[in-house]
Amino acid sequence: MKDKMRDDWLDQVKEAPLDPAQPVIDPHHHMWLDHPRRDFSYSVDQLGADATAGHKVLATVFVNCTTQYRQSGPEHLKPVGETEWVSACADDYAKRHPGGPNLCAGIAGHVNCLQDTALVDEALQAHMAASKRFRGIRHSGAFSDDPAVTPGRALYPQHMYINPAFHKGVARLAHHGLSFDAWMYHDQLPELVTLARAVPDTPIVLDHFGAPLGQGRWAGKQKEVLEDWKKSIAELARCPNVHMKLGGTVMPMFGYNWEARPAPPNSDELVKAAGHFFDIAIEAFTPARCMFESNFPVDRLACSYVVLWNSFKKMAARY
Repeated sequence: MKDKMRDDWLDQVKEAPLDPAQPVIDPHHHMWLDHPRRDFSYSVDQLGADATAGHKVLATVFVNCTTQYRQSGPEHLKPVGETEWVSACADDYAKRHPGGPNLCAGIAGHVNCLQDTALVDEALQAHMAASKRFRGIRHSGAFSDDPAVTPGRALYPQHMYINPAFHKGVARLAHHGLSFDAWMYHDQLPELVTLARAVPDTPIVLDHFGAPLGQGRWAGKQKEVLEDWKKSIAELARCPNVHMKLGGTVMPMFGYNWEARPAPPNSDELVKAAGHFFDIAIEAFTPARCMFESNFPVDRLACSYVVLWNSFKKMAARY
């Protein structure tokens, strides 16, 4: 069902873009031809339509979503297919839209950091050879034994981020001048502290706040989750190599259930619901180590690009 992008539903709430002259770089989005679980596609042209809907988006960064991997060849090189595909899409868009936003100006692909470091190096070099846009990788570590938190999602190895073998792989990124995107749930954040301290020379970017959960066993426990998350965020902020992506809070796992409403939220509602996460993270990491992210098209299932960036601009105003 390609209508899961729900344009008609999103069109119920329209806002003029706030401060449309403010330059924006979107450091986190995805693209799919056909998403294997959500049953929708999101092309470079759809991304372009969102990026030019009103805000002054100068550039974007694509982040690994396990799409268009190579179907043959060595296992450790299969993810290079994603970098090749994204780069080709971006080059094609740039040719057709001269003067438009630099879509996928950066690419965070995937390399299995648990494998032998020689294979890690070979895979990283293959990504870099495949595209000048390649800037780093994401190796997700999200694990939960709660089926309400992980319906249909890949289960990554438990405690992967504290595995010394994994540390060796992540450390190779620094050698190549590349960064590491981390994705996990709030109760796993102490493990990211361990990783960050083990690889102090590798820049680490935490996606989606580290997901303070509002589903499953965490449903209705907002205060407990917030306090646990705040402690971990304060500890992470002491690691100078860690940066924070601010976004993703409209995903169902945060517990707001925007996608189930008759109409999508406006930007004020988004600020009221999740603004405290943004304030806490910015105060801990400082604006210099934070970046707002759209997480599109995942977050597009709950709100439009214009509304989302309006909410970000409102939350950033006092900084």
